[in-house]
Amino acid sequence: MATTDTISLRVFSLNCWGIRYLSKHCLQRYAMIGELLCKDQHDVVLLQEVWSEKDYLSLKRKLGGSYPHSHYFKSGVIGSGLAIFSRHRIDDAFLYRYSLNGYPYMAHHGDWFGGKAVGMAILNIGRLRAHVYVTHLHAEYCRDKDTYLPHRVVQAWELQQFIRHTSGGADLVILGGDLNMHPQDLGNRLLRTFTGLRDSYLEVTKFDGCEDGMTLIADNPFINKKEIVPFEKGIRIDYILLKGSSKVDIRCESMCTTKGSVPDHPFPYSDHEALSAELQLTQNQAGDDQQTKEQDCTPGKLAELVDIVTEARTEVKVGLHCAERMRYTAARTGVMGLALLLLELTIAAVPWFALGAEQPFPRATFYLLAALCFAILLTTALLYIFYTMEVKSLQGAEDQMRLAVGSLQERLRGVPLAQPVNVERRTPPERQGPFGPEE
Repeated sequence: MATTDTISLRVFSLNCWGIRYLSKHCLQRYAMIGELLCKDQHDVVLLQEVWSEKDYLSLKRKLGGSYPHSHYFKSGVIGSGLAIFSRHRIDDAFLYRYSLNGYPYMAHHGDWFGGKAVGMAILNIGRLRAHVYVTHLHAEYCRDKDTYLPHRVVQAWELQQFIRHTSGGADLVILGGDLNMHPQDLGNRLLRTFTGLRDSYLEVTKFDGCEDGMTLIADNPFINKKEIVPFEKGIRIDYILLKGSSKVDIRCESMCTTKGSVPDHPFPYSDHEALSAELQLTQNQAGDDQQTKEQDCTPGKLAELVDIVTEARTEVKVGLHCAERMRYTAARTGVMGLALLLLELTIAAVPWFALGAEQPFPRATFYLLAALCFAILLTTALLYIFYTMEVKSLQGAEDQMRLAVGSLQERLRGVPLAQPVNVERRTPPERQGPFGPEE
């Protein structure tokens, strides 16, 4: 197939760890990030954890000469933390907020308050229409007992749906961000297999950076090494994923990461390492999607999708079981609080029916008990509502996955299938709720 033009596109991605007053050296690190971006002159910059809009506006003023176009995606209580800077005009932007994102009572983790989401920006790069996505999924705090795994699987499911349904007219698709998933984790396989996105690190011809492309390294002074156990050196959880079309071929020519502390500075840009990829876009004179569609619809590909979605359904069902159990606990505790309140009211009403008999209990005791009962009722009511919403979201995702499996199996009907992958059922994790661990 003849080609007509080649374009080089440099993409940058970084989790900035920008929690004001909590992240160490936040203002100094933002200044360093601004200097880096002004010096390196990327085409597209994808940032995560820019939690303060003031910090975004400060970067916008500093980078205005190099990146005249930018957008900040607002969501949740403190914002999605997502921002994009571009040398190319941003024609349109849209934000999709994930339906599940942790628990509000786990305040020390803070994910729920961030309103995790995926932001999309449509750019015109020459004659090409690029759909650029930036996202940040829920963190993994304990790999052995990952309470948040069902939430992250649902986020990956919604992410692939969002990309598939919004990138139909795109000449190229780029996704960058902190996925909080290892390369072979379920959510990562679900995302890449369904969308056809390719991991730029796995196909790069020239790489300069941390060993194995790791972006959360043990040598980073901001890292708590307990967070990456049992991986001694670090993990790779930040990605730049890409996909071309019949109109343009896209490949990663070179890629690099930062390597901990910055030269001439006592600390690094963030607790994550930054990713920088140079992409080569080769425009095709003519194209036909038929060959690509045929490759995507092979029996092996369809069987792989069935296995992955089935595994994802298993994890979602585990999360659904935990959510239903926690909702029952909240309802049971609320009933106990209501019974205690009714008992107190009954005792308080005794003197009225005893024709002037004095109340044997101190008045202050009744006030304290009443306050306790109302607090229990209010807390359990809010938790019951929250867990009901979680149950509905998990049920909705499981229903969608069931439909997807049925559709894939229908397409496979009459075609000999390969041996299915054995899906190991995960034991439901011990959910640490506001009432303590669930037995």
